[in-house]
Amino acid sequence: MIRVLVVEDSPTMRYYLRDALTEDPELQVVGEAVTGEQAVELAGRLRPDVITMDMMLPGISGLQATEHIMAEHPTPILVVSSADRQELFSTYNALAAGAVDVLEKPRGDDSDADWSPRLRRTLRMVSRIRVITHPRARLDGRARTAAPPPPAPVAAALLPSNALAVVAIGSSTGGPAALTELLRELPPNFRTPVLCVQHIAASEQFAVAFSDWLAGQTGRNVRYATEGVPVRTLGGQVLLAPPDRHLFVRDQMLRLSDGPPRHSCRPSVDVLFESIAAEYGNLAAGCLLTGMGRDGATGLLQMRNRGATTFAQDEQSCTVYGMPREAALMGAAMHVLPPGRIAQRLADLHPAVTRR
Repeated sequence: MIRVLVVEDSPTMRYYLRDALTEDPELQVVGEAVTGEQAVELAGRLRPDVITMDMMLPGISGLQATEHIMAEHPTPILVVSSADRQELFSTYNALAAGAVDVLEKPRGDDSDADWSPRLRRTLRMVSRIRVITHPRARLDGRARTAAPPPPAPVAAALLPSNALAVVAIGSSTGGPAALTELLRELPPNFRTPVLCVQHIAASEQFAVAFSDWLAGQTGRNVRYATEGVPVRTLGGQVLLAPPDRHLFVRDQMLRLSDGPPRHSCRPSVDVLFESIAAEYGNLAAGCLLTGMGRDGATGLLQMRNRGATTFAQDEQSCTVYGMPREAALMGAAMHVLPPGRIAQRLADLHPAVTRR
């Protein structure tokens, strides 16, 4: 039996959640909270296996409740969020603070037809994830460090012909926190383009908010990739795969595709990594971060076999040691490190960077 704590202040939405969960005999609602304070208290008293967390709550917010729970009673948390921009920024902050995954609330249109089964599947998956006290859960009263503002767009400088030409990153569950750490630790004048596949909710509203949130968290120029842009003109930028589209490189230009999913994923990390291996060989670096499944492991091995420098996130810092574990087991990763250390090694590969 999977014991679920529902945190939601809307009576209508609580009913929707209860009704969806009663269809699965393995899912049992053991408590309901309508404020952030109640969520923290019930998480400690009931010790549920998994929590559904609303972000906009009376009293302390869903983000603050998440931070308290991850500091005091670490529990797998599924954020159930609307596509409101303010709420989405709180959602990504909650993911960076230790929440495991996010599911968009029903929209009231045809897309709701499979919402209940998706909720049940996601809760079963999230409940299996081992979580630990999260370092972002700061409860000692110290002021939070403000995220640096995103930089103003600048003209891209062309890199030397023998420089590291591109960095490719793949991440999934737990990725927002890992990506934030890695990108923050890169030197400000790190000019190598970074191409990234992050498995995340596919709606357009979720996607736009994620790129803006990541830019604000890291102080880097983050945007979604567009078709036909030469990679060599992207110095210093972080390009994300758009929702539900593969990102790859051909003839050293960004390409997007609606091709079949790989490992049930579109975008797929393997699609990006395999193209980078073929296009850039030893002038590339590949990084496979936290996530469930095996997407990216084979592509990372192809990159290593073509001479690229390859990294996998270490188990201790992963939310889910799935994708990086597959890469490590097959010998695809030259280095197994936490995200901050990966950033330091990438800086070592970059010509003439200035350390912070």
